[in-house]
Amino acid sequence: MRNILAALTLVVMALPLFGNQPGIAFFRQPDLRGINVFETSKADTVSFTGLKVRVGGNFTQQMQMLSHSNEAAALNVPFGNGTVNLNQLYPLSNGFNLATANLNLDIQLEDGIRVKLENYMSSRHHSEFWVKGGYIQIDKLPFLGDPEWFSKYVTIKVGHFGVNYGDQQFRRSDNGNTFYNPFVGNYIMDAFATEIAGEAYVFPTPELFVMAGLTSGLISGDVKDYGETKKNPSLMAKAGYDSQISDDLRLRLSASLYANPGTTRNTLYAGDRTGSRYYLVAEPEYYMSGGAVTASAAGARFTSGRFSPNFTAEVTSIMINPFIKFKGIEFFGAYEMSSGKAGNETDTRSATQWAGEVVYRFLNNEQAFVAARYNQVNADIGGSNGEVSIDRVQFAAGWFPTKNLLLKLEYVNQNFMDFESNDYRHGLNFKGLMVEAAIAF
Repeated sequence: MRNILAALTLVVMALPLFGNQPGIAFFRQPDLRGINVFETSKADTVSFTGLKVRVGGNFTQQMQMLSHSNEAAALNVPFGNGTVNLNQLYPLSNGFNLATANLNLDIQLEDGIRVKLENYMSSRHHSEFWVKGGYIQIDKLPFLGDPEWFSKYVTIKVGHFGVNYGDQQFRRSDNGNTFYNPFVGNYIMDAFATEIAGEAYVFPTPELFVMAGLTSGLISGDVKDYGETKKNPSLMAKAGYDSQISDDLRLRLSASLYANPGTTRNTLYAGDRTGSRYYLVAEPEYYMSGGAVTASAAGARFTSGRFSPNFTAEVTSIMINPFIKFKGIEFFGAYEMSSGKAGNETDTRSATQWAGEVVYRFLNNEQAFVAARYNQVNADIGGSNGEVSIDRVQFAAGWFPTKNLLLKLEYVNQNFMDFESNDYRHGLNFKGLMVEAAIAF
């Protein structure tokens, strides 16, 4: 912690220097200016003057004041010289979570050609430095005579990156990168996956776009032959309308598809390896792992508060996202329909999710905001349990002292419903306050 605080102090002192970094074309600003930016557009005013390298970062720290309770029946198993109850929740107290950090490198290689390398310097699931991924984005073709049709209408993205399924990914917190999210937590069913992929965008008009993509269907490279189990690629498609109707009104509507007919382990709903914002809530104190009783820890139980439908072998998901912004008031919504199955299943199950959030931004340059979100998931988890539901309410307020600094306060209340009495999630609830401070440059 001492080393992280020292690093944060150095970053704050160096912010004036980072303010003089070179401009990168077709680049989303990591600070206040990047809020409500979605896909890259074909309009850009940054001129190419040669090779440029931009070094950026994100740092976030939370203070957690959450409590949880459940109504599950006791499930006592032998452990050591006695027994433990596997349905007893982890004992929580107020405290600080691990500070998370990202390091980003953006390189302008040529006119209309840039590379992004994203790194996690500290995360809940991996405290060590590791690479999230990287990709090349091509908005022009200078090596082929710079044809006008490509420069005006087409963008290509290739590499290992978070795939473009749904608009919520442009607003979610990504480890240390929390500026775009008006709340502390992401969705209950958090669709996010980094895969080896290619995406092609066509912009027939400034307001319309369509995208088609192909991914490996896996979170990392894999050359193993699994015999009869095939590693099919995932197919993606997206279309959207985004228009600034007037100075005061912006309308956006998009629809996304992600489909994989069968693979070894798809992670569309388990692809965030950094971990949730809520540490060890809705987690048992002990759990079975590999046939042995294991004590819960923040790194191992890193998806606290989330729900995965476990569509690891086969998945088809569709998400629809409306976005409306009128002056300082904005509405963002999501409706998601998903179906699939795990590797040991023969029958297809389904899950649905919907979410709606309202944000009011005020003061100069919208430097402050208040927000409310409701999120609900209904899913068939199979077995004897069948249908379950989870809902969450979040209220938040935030302030940007400068475009690079953010302070948030959130109240969250989440309920798990219809889980069987021998499941530790039976009658489970968590609630309380979160304070989050962040830096982005």
